[in-house]
Amino acid sequence: MPISKPGALLAIGLALSPIASAQSTVIVTLPGIADRVRSQNPELAAARIRIHEALGRANQSGRLPNPEIDTSFEHNSSFREGRLEVGFSQRFPATGRLRAEKDLSATAILAAEAEVREVERSLITAARQGVVNLLAVRQRRDLLQEQKELAQDFAQLLKESAAKGEGSAIDAGQAKLEAAGLALEVRSMESEETRLAAELKPLLGMKPGEPLVVSGTLPPPGPPSTRSDPSHRPDYQIALLEEQAARQDVALERLKRREDIEGGFFAAAERTEDAPRGYETEGVIGLRFKFPLPLWNKNEGAIQEAEARTLRKRKESEALDSQIRLEADAARTAMAQWADMIREIDETLLPLAAGQAGLAETTFRNGQGEFQAVLRAREKHLGLSASRIDALREFHLARIRHEAALGTP
Repeated sequence: MPISKPGALLAIGLALSPIASAQSTVIVTLPGIADRVRSQNPELAAARIRIHEALGRANQSGRLPNPEIDTSFEHNSSFREGRLEVGFSQRFPATGRLRAEKDLSATAILAAEAEVREVERSLITAARQGVVNLLAVRQRRDLLQEQKELAQDFAQLLKESAAKGEGSAIDAGQAKLEAAGLALEVRSMESEETRLAAELKPLLGMKPGEPLVVSGTLPPPGPPSTRSDPSHRPDYQIALLEEQAARQDVALERLKRREDIEGGFFAAAERTEDAPRGYETEGVIGLRFKFPLPLWNKNEGAIQEAEARTLRKRKESEALDSQIRLEADAARTAMAQWADMIREIDETLLPLAAGQAGLAETTFRNGQGEFQAVLRAREKHLGLSASRIDALREFHLARIRHEAALGTP
């Protein structure tokens, strides 16, 4: 049967729509989340403009002031005698002030670059934490979904046994209630996953309505790092650069104790009456210099302020160094503790709980146990499995804090 042209176009559109949808879907993983933030986050893109601002300030600094041209004209009441003078002057620093201003601007550029890296570190840390929380919620949801399906199968089995008169209708109703409760918890986890995905989207620079897929699972815990050097952390680099800038500012303020020298030249023409010979015109060319005398203002207050700022910046750098080392040590300790807990759950508690749950169910099926014992054993196994997911989540959050504390998100 032939297909009309509009029908063919519709068929092609329907065939291509899943491809277009797949292309618009943002797929991220925990290892690749940093690259997505660096390339798409709008806040980070705005922060990068700070570097251009610092470059502009550096381009403006260390320049001589514009030269000046001054003129004067005078005459007598009859306009027969007069004088016209034109001068050109330029102010020059008597010290290396312009070079000091250039050095200070170069430090400001480095500080602006470090500020951008600090914004990047903060955003990547938040995004990685969001992915870890989302993956943990998903694993909790999958666990509850598995338990719900088991509970539904068990409830159906008890219902059929009760219908045959071989089991208790109360136990069948209790099993159905347990399955319904687990289904409600699954829906709650799905809502939480949706909320976490919505919080993650702005960090990834996504558009409204753009679907997000976070793939992968939380990897098993690894050995904690022993590094504690804060030199790679951007805000610590900013603190050191601010301390350096404060020292440069002290040197600059000391150079400002001597104000600029002004030099120039002038040319003048004068017309005067020399009786009885008449009027004469004379021309004059000369040089002019101005030297400020540092008698009343030696910039002592500004120098004192700059020295105090240098001391404050040094103390702030030392305090930040100590804080970073403490943060890294606390995160490293938390990683070790959570890793130990996960190991204990995997090697001891979960196998024991699984064995108890299986034994309770087998005993109940053989008519030698109570249904409440099955529920308690399943609840214990589910609780331990959930605790393991929570511990794994806390381990990775501590690892993210440790890496962020050292400036390596």
